[in-house]
Parts: sequence; C-alpha cells; structure tokens
Amino acid sequence: MAKGKWAQGIEPRNMRWFIKNRLAICERPGGYGPDHRKVRRQEEVIWLRESDYAFVVSLIPSDHNLHTYDEYGMPWKHWPFSPSVDLEISLPVIYSELQRLLADDKKLLLHLEEVGDRLAGFLGGYLRWTQIVPNTCQAIIVAENILERQLGPEARTIITAAGEIADAANAETNERKPVLAGSGV
Repeated sequence: MAKGKWAQGIEPRNMRWFIKNRLAICERPGGYGPDHRKVRRQEEVIWLRESDYAFVVSLIPSDHNLHTYDEYGMPWKHWPFSPSVDLEISLPVIYSELQRLLADDKKLLLHLEEVGDRLAGFLGGYLRWTQIVPNTCQAIIVAENILERQLGPEARTIITAAGEIADAANAETNERKPVLAGSGV
C-alpha cells in the first residue's frame, strides 16, 4: 500500500470545473497519444477515487482504459461521443442521463482524449440544452470563459445543435399545454 502524499494520487491534467463542485472535466487520465503513461493514469484514477467523484464519464469512442477504473474501485460510465455521432439523436439521450446524475447531487468528471473543442462543445451544449444558459451565444461565451480560450467551429456546431434541439423540445411542450378558458393565454 502506498504511503504519504502518493497515496492520494495526483490531479488529472487540464482539470477544471464546468459546474462548480458538481461537474469537472479533464484530459484522459494518464494522457493521450505518445504522452500516455500507465503509472500516471493509475495515480490520477486514485486521486479521482480519493476525491469522492461518484463517476468518471468517458466520452472517448473506444473503451480504452475503462478496466483501470475497475481495478482501482472507481465507478465509471462510458458514453461514446465520436465525431460521426448524430447530434440530434445522441445529445438528448446523453444530456438526459447527465442531468439525472447531477440531479442526484453526484460529483462527476467527464473526459475525452483532450480538453479541446469537442469536449467544450459537448459541455457548452449541455448548458444550453438545460437552459442553464438561455441562448447559444451566451453558452459559447460561458464555455470560452471556463476554458480561457476561443472555441472553434466544432464546439460552436455542437452548442448550436444542442440549442436547436432544446428550442424544438420547448416549442413542442408549449404546443401541448392546454389553454384555460377565460385565462387569456
């Protein structure tokens, strides 16, 4: 058993809160590509476990490294979010599950290979889809402020799609509301 400061692991790279104390993001534990290191992955998973995250949610299309979460007793979920995914179908399903987990007051960490446009778009889209941020331009600005950089076309496309999905769902809900006689509405 490890002792001292290493027993607590190390914080994953590029970690930041997207929703303070509820939803954090980072690059894939252990890094990605030629920078990936097994020992670093283990240390980062230990840190996540010791920091009381309810789940690590991997958005990576493949199932790489999920076994490490099991080995270290870290609960995980795998929601593949590949560049070829149909946003109109996938976003509502994934966002609904994310919303359910956050409503249960669970502290979550989401990751892709890197903290880039795809992850920024996914999370900015979530803010827009849930109406935490009521319009697409504001969701883009909020995501840019959190990441401290300008978003590119992929992130903006995902956020825009999430907004259109949310607006269509809200319009459909409003159409189904009964009109009360004499209420003027």
